Amino acid sequence: MGTGAITEYIDVAQVALYIFWLFFAALIIYLLRENKREGYPLVSEDRKDGRVVVQGFPEMPAPKVFLNRDNTTYQAPPGNIDNRPIAAVPAAKFPGAPLVPTGNPMIDGIGTASYAMRQDVPDLTAEDQPRIVPIRVASDHHVDPRDPNPIGMPVYGADKKLAGTVTDLWIDRSEPGVRYLEVALEGGGGKTVLLPIGFAVVSRDKRMVRTGAVLASQFATVPALKNPDLVTKLEEDMITGYFAGGYLYATPDRSEPLL
Repeated sequence: MGTGAITEYIDVAQVALYIFWLFFAALIIYLLRENKREGYPLVSEDRKDGRVVVQGFPEMPAPKVFLNRDNTTYQAPPGNIDNRPIAAVPAAKFPGAPLVPTGNPMIDGIGTASYAMRQDVPDLTAEDQPRIVPIRVASDHHVDPRDPNPIGMPVYGADKKLAGTVTDLWIDRSEPGVRYLEVALEGGGGKTVLLPIGFAVVSRDKRMVRTGAVLASQFATVPALKNPDLVTKLEEDMITGYFAGGYLYATPDRSEPLL
């Protein structure tokens, strides 16, 4: 037998290869299980009982408790199922049929307008300051003179009608950049809403802001803030979901198939 041979059919290199395969398979299973700490268990429609829990293979890991920096704890997987009522009905009787909204899907959080029930507290910086705030609060921030300053620009909806005027910019203290435009609604009696910068197009030449997500009239029902100078994680998801849902639900023709 040659160097490294254990038997006539097995040698050290072959054994090492098999050990590597076993280790790699175990690593994949471990990572797949750890990946199920968020978003699981899935919920599926069941013809008999209404709902069944779906976790697939491998099964969910055992719950682990994490200590947050504010000394609160968080368990993952959380173990609770989102039982919020769904303002929609199945389009057909078979399981997995698409849902047809029964109300205003942009407000009800249906489909592309859906959002997660995140904590209703502001996101914080490493220094425990609110992370996303208006420039009137973070007065040490400013817009670079080489960039167009949207403050004072009119905002137009997808129908090219005036929705309001930009009154302030909400910036990210941790990753410097504009996150939202604060818009004072036209004829809204001083009411302001946040427009995510990702849904806005700022025109330097025309001195205007436009969005293709929602109509001008739909700015009035953008989820409001509890505190005019703070936005919570939940509020961020609701606002972003509202504008994202507009691309499918803002007008009836947007939800029709493209032929």
